Parts: sequence; C-alpha cells; structure tokens
Amino acid sequence: MARATGIGGVFFKAKDPVGLAAWYREHLGLAVGEGENYARLTWSDDPQPDGGNTIWSAFPEDTDYFGGDQSFMFNLRVDDLDRVLAKLREAGVKVDDKVDDFDFGRFGWFTDPEGNRVELWEPRMPSG
Repeated sequence: MARATGIGGVFFKAKDPVGLAAWYREHLGLAVGEGENYARLTWSDDPQPDGGNTIWSAFPEDTDYFGGDQSFMFNLRVDDLDRVLAKLREAGVKVDDKVDDFDFGRFGWFTDPEGNRVELWEPRMPSG
C-alpha cells in the first residue's frame, strides 16, 4: 500500500550513550543490555510476523548518521520502501539515493520540509 505503519525507532545524540542508556534502564526500567546503548520495545499485540518493535537508542554526540546538526532522528516502519520512496520523489521531496539492506530489513531516508532527516524501515518478513 506504500504507507507508514508505525514508529520503528527514536534515535538521539548523547554525550555518553551507554551511560545514558544505563540511567534509563535503572530509573525507567528500559530493557537495555549491560554495555549497550539501545532498548527494543516489543508490542505483544502487533500482527507483524516479527512481533513488532520500536528501537530506542542513544547515539554518540558526534554521529553524522542523522545528517546535518540535528540532535535526533525518528524511524518510521513502512510496508513498501521502494513505493514510499518513489511517492516522495514524485512529490518533490529530497530523498537519499542510498538504500541499506540487512537481514532484518531495508532502510531509506528523506528530508522533511523543516530539514529533518527521517529514516524509513521496511522490516524483512521471515521466509518460510
């Protein structure tokens, strides 16, 4: 259908990503592994084959993954990455030519009208 289906992740810069993640683990109970900078928040009622999840992650403050000087980036799950990117291009939206492909899904990026880089994620459905 070529649309966003949920929030795949919330990413932000931190001076000490691992330390900040540990603070969130201690004070808010986020399931952050020892020495890690992220938590996977799983939705128990999501119909997706992967159970559905949102990633919460602190990145080093000097990362350029977000593009420019923005201090955060969010990720939207989409049902058809290629079609969503094509629709955005047709509408004149600035779309990154790069698409990353991993075992767990494919990623693309665009820049919204306010200059925010946004990541799109099409989860890879298990074969079988």
